[in-house]
Amino acid sequence: MILDERTEFLDATALNTGAAGSYLLGDWIDTGIARDIGNGHDLDFVVSVDTTATSGGAATLQVNLITSANADMSSPTIIVSSPAFALAALTAGSTIFRVTVPASANYARYVGVQQVTGTAAFTAGAISAFLTPAAANWRSYNDAI
Repeated sequence: MILDERTEFLDATALNTGAAGSYLLGDWIDTGIARDIGNGHDLDFVVSVDTTATSGGAATLQVNLITSANADMSSPTIIVSSPAFALAALTAGSTIFRVTVPASANYARYVGVQQVTGTAAFTAGAISAFLTPAAANWRSYNDAI
């Protein structure tokens, strides 16, 4: 898998531990004038869990790839949105979301990631999120013997 530091939004970034709500996380990309992030090719948006999430309740996590004309990411437009993941699904080492973002996505100047916490606050947990032209698809399977 190809990973470019400039398209990495989160690198083992701690989840926001505030109450249920929406929060900006990590870094964002300033596309400037050139808004073709994938150079004419589709990119995969990947979210993985680095540290198992914990909560005093039944927290859920939704991750949005967002874009905004403003550097403070106010008035964001959602490009892609993950389903809401239950706390039990947020275990270290798991890739919880991967989706292809078409090259024709309507990016504004800034692109970033939004955490949407549902039900209860997180007490711990860390995730990574990035864009890549070639997400890893390799899996190990048992012999069919």
